[in-house]
Amino acid sequence: MPTPRTPLTLTLAEVEAVARSAHAGQQDKAGRPYAEHLAAVADGVRARGGSDDQIAAAWLHDAVEDDALSADWLAAAALPQPVKDMVLAVTKRDGEDVAAYTRRILATPGALLIKESDLAHNADPTRLAVLDPATRTRLTAKYAQVRALLGLDAGESPIEQPDPANTTKG
Repeated sequence: MPTPRTPLTLTLAEVEAVARSAHAGQQDKAGRPYAEHLAAVADGVRARGGSDDQIAAAWLHDAVEDDALSADWLAAAALPQPVKDMVLAVTKRDGEDVAAYTRRILATPGALLIKESDLAHNADPTRLAVLDPATRTRLTAKYAQVRALLGLDAGESPIEQPDPANTTKG
């Protein structure tokens, strides 16, 4: 009897292609192609020392939230479980309280780095400058609140912060 084959995992290039295709035609709040944001978040994760799994999750970080890909697609995708977990951790749910959202990110290994990169790009002053003043003010406050809840205002990078999932004492 033949051994069942394990499906191959998508490469980073394939994940990027899937993300770009899923968000094709979508624009950000400034009217720019949404894929530019995805690339910036993935590049930010890479620059912050993220793993390939984190970079893959960065490419897909808004796919389920924006209905570009379904949760069922993600569940069935040829991706390591940690990638799926990180994507779902950073996916804001309808009506979800920001405190619950940030607790889920903090509880999911690897997700904080993705959210840090996402927030850094979203709060980039050059991106915010093209928005109307009311939207700019609202988003700036929103991003600051999320950063504070995630502990990103403490001057440490997520790599240096203790992993909240690690409860062992040394």
